Amino acid sequence: METWNAAWRERALPELAARDWDLIVIGGGISGAGILREAARRGWKCLLLEQRDFAWGTSSRSSKMVHGGLRYIAKGQWRLTRDSVRERQRLLGEAPGLVDPLGFVMAHYRGGFPGPKVFGGLLALYDAMAGKRNHLYYPLQELRFLAPGLKEEHLLGGTRFLDAVTDDARLVLRVLDEARGDGGEALNGVKVVELPRENGRVVGLLADDAESGRRFTFRSRVVAQATGAWSNRLRQAGAHERIRPLRGSHLLLPGWRLPVAHAFSFMHAQDARPVFVFPWEGATVIGTTDLDHDDDLDRDARISSVEVDYLLAACAQQFPGARIGRDDVLSTWAGVRPVVSDGTAGRKPSDEKREHTLWAEPGCVTLAGGKLTTFRLLALEVLRACAEQLGRTVADHGAEVFRPQPPLALPGLSPGQCRRQAGRHGRGLARLAELIEELGGERVVASDTLWAELALAAERELVLHLDDLLLRRTRLGLLLPNGAEAELPRIRALCQARLGWSDARWDEEQQRYLALWRSCYSLPDRRL
Repeated sequence: METWNAAWRERALPELAARDWDLIVIGGGISGAGILREAARRGWKCLLLEQRDFAWGTSSRSSKMVHGGLRYIAKGQWRLTRDSVRERQRLLGEAPGLVDPLGFVMAHYRGGFPGPKVFGGLLALYDAMAGKRNHLYYPLQELRFLAPGLKEEHLLGGTRFLDAVTDDARLVLRVLDEARGDGGEALNGVKVVELPRENGRVVGLLADDAESGRRFTFRSRVVAQATGAWSNRLRQAGAHERIRPLRGSHLLLPGWRLPVAHAFSFMHAQDARPVFVFPWEGATVIGTTDLDHDDDLDRDARISSVEVDYLLAACAQQFPGARIGRDDVLSTWAGVRPVVSDGTAGRKPSDEKREHTLWAEPGCVTLAGGKLTTFRLLALEVLRACAEQLGRTVADHGAEVFRPQPPLALPGLSPGQCRRQAGRHGRGLARLAELIEELGGERVVASDTLWAELALAAERELVLHLDDLLLRRTRLGLLLPNGAEAELPRIRALCQARLGWSDARWDEEQQRYLALWRSCYSLPDRRL
């Protein structure tokens, strides 16, 4: 397995720019990664370019859920729900340890909506799409054991059903790695600034390398844009539909402060929007909001003080005895959803449909909208639209996104830990085993992340900046106090040489990272 790092990138970029490509994908989130995966498996000469870092945008700052979108049934979006449920089941089967089942609980209160019968009816349809029954109603006495700490006033009972949860950034990295295993290439830190046209047809792109400042010209027979909320930037003007950037923000609490074994779904008393409290990576998440995002898309999105108060109110509503406040918050994150809107005046963010759209022009196909769960189906749809322009066809034979990994016992790790590592690292598992032999299987503080995983990421997961390592290759910047500041000396000792950084470069990266964390991943000033 080749070393995929900054030194390789510096050597490879000019050579990759000199090639002729069948397809160049713009955007390194889950949608772009999925398109590259499906193109590479079919033998297309394909390249992906990401302006910042892989999963930097929405795909590292989602709600982490791989779900069928139960609420879309109520909106009449049957096909979206059906496809999502089926893809959820596929991912659970293909990527255990990366995509894992998670129980969800909806508590029912006297006079509240939805009641047990209505909700049970929706779940019956939901389960029928999955081909198995996944829900059960618990009366009050049983629910107390399943969900201690819930508000009990007027509580009738609760319904438990199954969906799934993932580490969204690691999911992107795994899909990219599978694509690279089939001959695709991917680069971060390359910003596309223009789509050159000849006789009205897109023939490639111009892109700036953020690391060197150099500009490169790439030629491609077709370009696929999967840039999420940034989709309007390179697209020709004139389309009626547009991207409406909507911000969804989250609070992360230490797991001990509000221990939950399931995800709890309920309607916020303020606006009747669905809100979740759920376990993730040993911590507890409260989310999400749904607001128009009017800030600069080129900077990391950040939660507002109003959103903090909204989410804390939601937690107090459902878990009043926990008395969760601002001082309990470990970190925050905010992602921008690329929702397609027809521009109807006065429509609330939560009333916008979550369907996707393809915009096509000669030589270019743009994907707008979509869901994490259905990334494979979205990729196939984009690839078919590209194939039409190339005189090719694309069939879905149901091939696996993730190659099955041969069993590998990692020294000193439990079967559950081995499963987790296999799910997250795929083809890199053999090198991880070597690093565990060298460094041991110690975890970073109380997290589930191994020190050996940090070493692996620094060596061969194309880390360009410290936030790449701590916010996306691993999630230590979210899971540890103050962005893992206390662990930075040991992280430096382990990773600096592997990254090839001088002392001055490390100091610069550390200062930049901590400023970024305080600005965009911690609690905001109450005035913001």
